[in-house]
Amino acid sequence: MTNNPYGDKVMPLTSKQSGKTHLVGEDVYCYTNQIVNVFFVGNRNQRKGWVLVDAGMPRSADKIIEHAEDLYGEGATPEAIVLTHGHFDHVGALPDLAEKWKVNVYAHPLEIPYLTGETSYDKPDPTVDGGAVAKLSGFFPNEPVDLSGYVKELPQDGSIPEMPNWKWLHTPGHTPGHVSLYRESDRTLIAGDAFTTVKQDEMFEVVKQDKEINGPPVYFTPNWEDAEKSVKKLADLQPLHAGTGHGLPMTGEELEKGLTELATTFKEKAVPKHGKYVDGQ
Repeated sequence: MTNNPYGDKVMPLTSKQSGKTHLVGEDVYCYTNQIVNVFFVGNRNQRKGWVLVDAGMPRSADKIIEHAEDLYGEGATPEAIVLTHGHFDHVGALPDLAEKWKVNVYAHPLEIPYLTGETSYDKPDPTVDGGAVAKLSGFFPNEPVDLSGYVKELPQDGSIPEMPNWKWLHTPGHTPGHVSLYRESDRTLIAGDAFTTVKQDEMFEVVKQDKEINGPPVYFTPNWEDAEKSVKKLADLQPLHAGTGHGLPMTGEELEKGLTELATTFKEKAVPKHGKYVDGQ
């Protein structure tokens, strides 16, 4: 039995990409659910053996299920659900999906307390230097879901259950147990919120979704020192394809140039000038 603290919450934020799907890399599909992306990883022609990465906004389970069936056929069920982290916009539909599909949910050990109802995240910071979304973030929920019985720790060896040829990388900063997923064979990256391809604190940018590599969402990132190290770790991989939690997928020179620039100018480009998680760091 799960507990869903977001069951009655309506989050009206959306973008013009909501409901659309983009190919990130081979057999990796990015589906935009309002303002956040979820990923379907698996061969559409095989119908089985696919994995869901992250679980979208509150009250979106039906849309995610519908999209899964569009990709993999009626009654499609994943082999597992893998989480980059547990913020409300990445686990909003998860209690409903876990109960329907009865599959394991995998996350980093440091993220588990936020997924078993034990610990709430630090509250978002509406005072942070940023745009309208940042100012509204005080209304965003930070309560933990309770997925006891479903959630399990990712293996310590870096492998990902049900995702052969992929590995997970610890990329903290945005949350303590944030992970990114990487397939070395074709240099495909699912980065979660370690970085974004849209300026997530600006309402106009969120709506129109022009591609621009930025750091993690400023209003919900408590450790900027770790966030910088994580971006540099991902830039060192030199990914060829990348999907992030917010914004459109990127590839090739555009991705390489933007991610390298972010890694080398992180303090100037990503870290806000003021905010409760900036002052004193």
